[in-house]
Amino acid sequence: MKKLARFFISVKEEMKKVKWPTRKEMIKYSGAALTFIIVFALFFTLTDLAIAGLKMLVG
Repeated sequence: MKKLARFFISVKEEMKKVKWPTRKEMIKYSGAALTFIIVFALFFTLTDLAIAGLKMLVG
C-alpha cells in the first residue's frame, strides 16, 4: 500500500508542474485539429470516388 500511496503522491506533484493550455490556446488547437480532420476526410472521400469512377470505366 505504501508504494501505491507514494505513486499517487508523485503523480500529484508532477501534475502541478504541467503547464496547462489557456482557453485561447485550446480553441486554437481544437480548430487546427478539426481543420486537419475535415481536410483529410475530404481528401480520402475524393480519392475513393475517383478510384470508384476509374473502376466503373475499366470494369
